Amino acid sequence: MARIRKGDLVEIVTGNDRGKRGRVLRVLNDKGRVAVEGVNLRWKHMRKSQQHPQGGRVRRETPVHMSNVMLVDETADVRTRVGSAVIDGRKTRIARKTGKPITAAGKAASKKADSKGDGQKDEES
Repeated sequence: MARIRKGDLVEIVTGNDRGKRGRVLRVLNDKGRVAVEGVNLRWKHMRKSQQHPQGGRVRRETPVHMSNVMLVDETADVRTRVGSAVIDGRKTRIARKTGKPITAAGKAASKKADSKGDGQKDEES
């Protein structure tokens, strides 16, 4: 089970961006890294192409190592370690400081969208 997932709120523990908080944009499990919005920004030099006719420089978030971030428990607004427990027959991530289950912001938003539309496309007559 992944301790940090896409959409989680994390805080940078060490490095130049220590103390900054942001949402996880993507997780690179094979490299053990996460990209966090607004953290570890670098310039990417873009060559002229059809997608970028002007070319130029773009500011991008580059991944940081997972050991340099900690999950933030949004209910108590404190950073915490992550544990796991079986709740209602499902393995769930638990915040160690508060003992409460962690809900991923990214997953909660996508489930709401599916429940509104019932997962079916509208048919036009």
